[in-house]
Amino acid sequence: MKTMYLKIHDTRQGKIVAACDKELLGSVLDDGRAYLDLRAYRSFYEGGLVTEKELGQALAAFSSANLVGKKAVAAALATGLARQSDVMYIKKTPHIQLYRL
Repeated sequence: MKTMYLKIHDTRQGKIVAACDKELLGSVLDDGRAYLDLRAYRSFYEGGLVTEKELGQALAAFSSANLVGKKAVAAALATGLARQSDVMYIKKTPHIQLYRL
C-alpha cells in the first residue's frame, strides 16, 4: 500500500530524499523543543505516493535524506541506514535526517 510521499531533489551536492507519511503532510509538529512545519514545506515532501519498499529503494543512493513519520522512518531503519537511537521525536512523531559524507 502506498502510504508515504516521496520526493527526490537533484542538487549539485547529490540527491536529497524527502519522505513523509501521507497523513502528516499539511500538519505542524511542535513540542516546544523542536518545530517542523509540514504545511509550509509541503512542496519539499509532496511527490509521488510510494510503499515502504519503494522508499527503501530510493534510499540506496542519496547524499541526504529527511524522513518524517512512523512509516518513512521504519523504511530507513529496515535498510540498516539508521538505528533507533538516531531517531528524534516531535510530538511522538519520529523524524530522522541522514547524511552520506
